[in-house]
Amino acid sequence: MKQVRAKKHLGQHFLEDLMIAENIVDSLTGHGGYKQVLEVGPGMGVLTQFLVPKRDYETTLVDIDKESIAYLNERFPMLRGRIIDGDFLRMNFKEMFDPKMAIIGNFPYNISSQIFFKILENKDQVTEAVGMVQKEVAERIASPPRKKAYGILSVFLQAYFDVEYLFTVGPEVFTPPPKVDSAVLRLRRNNVEKLDCDEKLFFRVVKQGFQNRRKTLRNALKPMGLSDELREDEVLSLRAEQLSVQDFVDLTNKIANS
Repeated sequence: MKQVRAKKHLGQHFLEDLMIAENIVDSLTGHGGYKQVLEVGPGMGVLTQFLVPKRDYETTLVDIDKESIAYLNERFPMLRGRIIDGDFLRMNFKEMFDPKMAIIGNFPYNISSQIFFKILENKDQVTEAVGMVQKEVAERIASPPRKKAYGILSVFLQAYFDVEYLFTVGPEVFTPPPKVDSAVLRLRRNNVEKLDCDEKLFFRVVKQGFQNRRKTLRNALKPMGLSDELREDEVLSLRAEQLSVQDFVDLTNKIANS
């Protein structure tokens, strides 16, 4: 079979260690009872080769690189019709997939945060996601409150998913080697169908709070026009990174009712 030279595109570094690739695929647990798995940025198919034999899942691939698409069609003829030449971030999951699905991939580093926001956007459909990203991004998403890495993406994803930092991957197993360590994360949808607050306001509060993360919430949330009474609340003397998801839910309700 014709081989194509692995190349970096969209910030992607191609994994060459087959044991790690198999471990990533084996990290899928079937949580939520999905039967469809979408692999993002399969490249040369290092994960795909371990996904295909899993009869519990129907595998679909999406890649924006036409050379990779041509190679994947040749290497995995059994997936013809399910190898999509397109942009993951523009996909309409509801039109294309079952009500329950999973996402997996060695995510392109320069759009990894956007990929997780896309998962969040489709949180009622995506019951599990396993992805390899920069270690720094993985630490941020999995971080508990009161840690430097804790931020907007941590709060948003942890509100709807149980997040697990699975393992770290060094740069030597990639082509080309990245300048940073990587890590594999697993997200599994929790039982929260809807937050116990105005969700749109919740997102605004979290974003505004972290925009000036060094400031207390009293100052960071000033543009939201807090009432004088609420401004005296003790929680506003804290910084955003000190609040858990539930704390943000409670604060959102206080703002909504003030």
